Amino acid sequence: MEPTRILIAEDEAITAAALKGELISLGYEVVGITDTAEGVVQAAGELLPDVIFMDITLKGVLDGITAAVAIRGRTGAPVVFLTAHADEKTMKRSVFAGPFEYILKPFTRKELQNAVEVSLKKRKAELEERAVLAR
Repeated sequence: MEPTRILIAEDEAITAAALKGELISLGYEVVGITDTAEGVVQAAGELLPDVIFMDITLKGVLDGITAAVAIRGRTGAPVVFLTAHADEKTMKRSVFAGPFEYILKPFTRKELQNAVEVSLKKRKAELEERAVLAR
């Protein structure tokens, strides 16, 4: 069985490196890291990851919430928000993007593993539901 492919969108290099290291140690394959919303949207379309870990605040004009909406509309890949922002306004905006999980920094290894596994199960259920409705 192939390892779960993960894309990271994080604008803090230290956090991105720590996240990558934890995910690899859990047996996942990190297929790319980007620090902009535009970059993650493009990479998601090219790399077709199984799960995307996305910071809400990214470099560039757009933010992670906007990128998540674009990705969900194009590829349907599960997005896990990984952020230090827990204010009510950000939380309400993030719900609109349809994240599969939401993790506050600093993260733990167990939170990362749970987020991947729950996201994969939710995505599988989502695809099965679509298949049933398409019949």
